[in-house]
Amino acid sequence: MMVEIRRLLVVALAALACICMWGCGGDVEWSKTFPKSAAQVIGFVDDSLAIVYDYQQWHRDLGSFVQDHGDESGFGHQRLRVFNYRVQEDGPRWADTLDNDDIEDFNYVKGQLSDSVIWGGDPKSEVSFWKIGSKPRKMKVKKIFDGCSIDVRYTAKLRPWLDGKILVMGNELNPDIDGFKLDSLGGDYCQYAELDTIQRTATYKKLDGNLKWIKKCDDVRVWGDDVFCLLLDKKDGNSLILKNNVDSIFAPMEKLFEGCFSGNMLELGVRVCSLIKDEIVCSDVKWTGNQELEFYRNDGTVIYLK
Repeated sequence: MMVEIRRLLVVALAALACICMWGCGGDVEWSKTFPKSAAQVIGFVDDSLAIVYDYQQWHRDLGSFVQDHGDESGFGHQRLRVFNYRVQEDGPRWADTLDNDDIEDFNYVKGQLSDSVIWGGDPKSEVSFWKIGSKPRKMKVKKIFDGCSIDVRYTAKLRPWLDGKILVMGNELNPDIDGFKLDSLGGDYCQYAELDTIQRTATYKKLDGNLKWIKKCDDVRVWGDDVFCLLLDKKDGNSLILKNNVDSIFAPMEKLFEGCFSGNMLELGVRVCSLIKDEIVCSDVKWTGNQELEFYRNDGTVIYLK
C-alpha cells in the first residue's frame, strides 16, 4: 500500500512540475519541405555559380492537458546550394543542410563574405563562417571601442578588409539619424568596425585619416592592398567604382536596383559582373532580383535554379 502511495505521489509531482513549466508542450514539428518562398540567392561564387539559401520551418504547441499556452514557431535546417546560372542543369552542383534540431536561436546565413564563405550571427557577440564544402564554425567576439562609444546600430555587411581583417558596416557608412548625417553627431557614434578573427575582437571606430573618404560609399571592400568603393548614382544610373579614391571605373547598370559587392563578383542592377584588371566585365546573363531564382540569357533562354 505504501509503495503504491509513493508511486502515485511521484506521478502527481511530475505532472505538477510539467504544469509549472508551462505545460511541457508538444514535440517540435518540422515542415516536410523547404518552402519556395524562403529561397533566395545569397551570393555568387564566380561568373557561372550562384549560392542559394533556404530553410525549413518548425512549429510547437505550448499547451498542456490542463491549460492552453499558445504556440511558437521558427526556422532551422538552414541549407546552402550552389547552382550553375548560365546553363540549365538538373539540380545543384553542391548542397548541404544543417541538422540543428535543437532549435537554437542562431542564424547562420546573413550574407556573403567572400567567394565561398557565408557569414552569420552577430559580430558584436558571436559570429559564424560557413565555407562551401564545410560545416559552419562559430566564434565568440569581444567588442572594443576606439574613439567612439555607440556602436553600429545593426550589421548589414561583412567585407574583406585591410591587414587581413573584416570590415563590419551597416547599409551605409554615413547614414542619416534623425535628419543628421552620422559624422556630424560628434565623437560618440561609430561608423564601422574591424573584426579580427585571430584576436577575436571587433573594434568599433569612426572614419578618419586616410579612410575618411569612404563615408560616401554605398559599399566597400579590399582586394589586396587596394580599397574599392561602389558609388550608386540613383538619379541617372551612371554609377562608379573608386579605387583608393583616385581611379574611377564606370559601373554599367541597365536598371537601377541596389548594387553591391558579392564575394568576388559585383551585382549591378540586373547584371552580374566581374572586376578584372580594373575593368568591369558583365555576364550576358541577367537576373530579376533576390527573391527570384530565374536568370535570363541574351538569347531569351531562362535558367531556373531548382
